[in-house]
Amino acid sequence: MKPILKVENLTKVFSRRGQPDFTAVKNVSFELMTGECLGIIGESGSGKTTLVNMITRLLDATEGSIILRGEDITHINGKELRTVYRKMQMVFQTPTDSFDPRRKLGDSIGESLRNNGMSVSESKQNVTRLLKMCGLPAEFAGRYPHQVSGGQCQRAAIARAIAIKPELLVLDEATSALDVTIQKEILELLTMLKDELHMSYLFICHDIALVQQFCDRVLVMYKGSIVEQGRPDDVIQNPKDDYTKRLIDSIL
Repeated sequence: MKPILKVENLTKVFSRRGQPDFTAVKNVSFELMTGECLGIIGESGSGKTTLVNMITRLLDATEGSIILRGEDITHINGKELRTVYRKMQMVFQTPTDSFDPRRKLGDSIGESLRNNGMSVSESKQNVTRLLKMCGLPAEFAGRYPHQVSGGQCQRAAIARAIAIKPELLVLDEATSALDVTIQKEILELLTMLKDELHMSYLFICHDIALVQQFCDRVLVMYKGSIVEQGRPDDVIQNPKDDYTKRLIDSIL
């Protein structure tokens, strides 16, 4: 099995006027295998979001490299990013904030399809199909983000993310803003889509119990570094790093 994503010695240093430089991520390396769901956990401030923002090219890395399906994307910018986003899409923590409030959900979901040359009529048909695939009625295409619940909006965000059939889906705290019942439904949807569309997942989360349910492997981050990794059951039952032990003790 080949890695779909390979991160090598990724580092991000923020320079602050009048203050010492701050290293948010330090020499992080890992591989995400094709078809795998890899979880990254850690408390707020551990560097998870900074790491993800570098991988998705929302933030430039200070050092290191990001290899997506064999291509070095570390310094890709501008129009070249379109080829990257055909392979990799992201689902954010707060679904309502990820949509333009002035645009209907169907228009936002179909945007990437139209940008890739699909006609308006064909795009509308595909939006209906995507909504149904994600458990939403076709009429939701005509609603605005504020007219649906948080769980429904996150389903629409997932429909938008899978529209162009990416190989990798990056889920940045994608369930943390939802209540427990809706959280379970979204994880079930993601499991179904992963198998049906043959995607790989990078699942960013602060809840190790969720990672245990959903992920094949887990990386534990603390102060910008990976301090432990392995199968979720192994990490939870036999943590080796002191921080991992404290993290597990805090929820058990």
